[in-house]
Amino acid sequence: MGRPSSPPQAEIRSPLWTLPEELLLLICSYLDARALGRLGQTCRRLFRFTSRDVLWRRLARFSLNAGFSALGADLVVGIPVKERVKVSQNWRLGRCRRIPLLRWKRNLMPWMQLDGDYLYLSQAEDIHLYWLHPKDTNLVWYPQTVFSGHQEDVCRFVVNNGHIISGGGDGNIALHKLNSSFSFKILGHQQEVNCVDCQESIIVSGSRDRTAKVWSLSSGRAGQCLHTIQTEDRVWSIAISPLSR
Repeated sequence: MGRPSSPPQAEIRSPLWTLPEELLLLICSYLDARALGRLGQTCRRLFRFTSRDVLWRRLARFSLNAGFSALGADLVVGIPVKERVKVSQNWRLGRCRRIPLLRWKRNLMPWMQLDGDYLYLSQAEDIHLYWLHPKDTNLVWYPQTVFSGHQEDVCRFVVNNGHIISGGGDGNIALHKLNSSFSFKILGHQQEVNCVDCQESIIVSGSRDRTAKVWSLSSGRAGQCLHTIQTEDRVWSIAISPLSR
């Protein structure tokens, strides 16, 4: 799965094509990703046949972030399922190439954070929480929790002190409490929020609208903007000093 396959240059006659298409699909359904990819390298006709989404959907169910919901709905229509499985396998096996294997229709690639035995991973406007098996560090493929609150892509999020705070392309800042259903949204910026940080009762955010803002989380003032700092360009990164100064 680490090497992208390319269509074979010659057409080879195969006795497989004497079989009904339904039977050929059934035979291919028993193949794993590597075998299915190898079969597609034998001739152009099989390359086109084995690239069908219907053959890769079964494999995508067991792939991380392949673009399918827990109920099997395709969330990223238009991107071949084969390519999504390939990228997922490369991530799982630790393979990295300096060429783009996949371009998402969404504006941003996922942001992720590891917190103990849990992996937080953004996908479009949501943040998914996955549990890692303590023994073999494998993932439970379906997210335990999905945090929603944005109308556009999640640009950045941070997990801190029992909360998850995220900034989105809609200019909003969303806050979720990890162990309860408590959440609220701050209408923070005029453009996308590129970065956020949180410490105790303070949130800081930076945006494409050339401002950095400080927000209060203390009771009675939650969501109130304490300071606005005007900058000369968009703010890409922001952090609170460990001394809270």
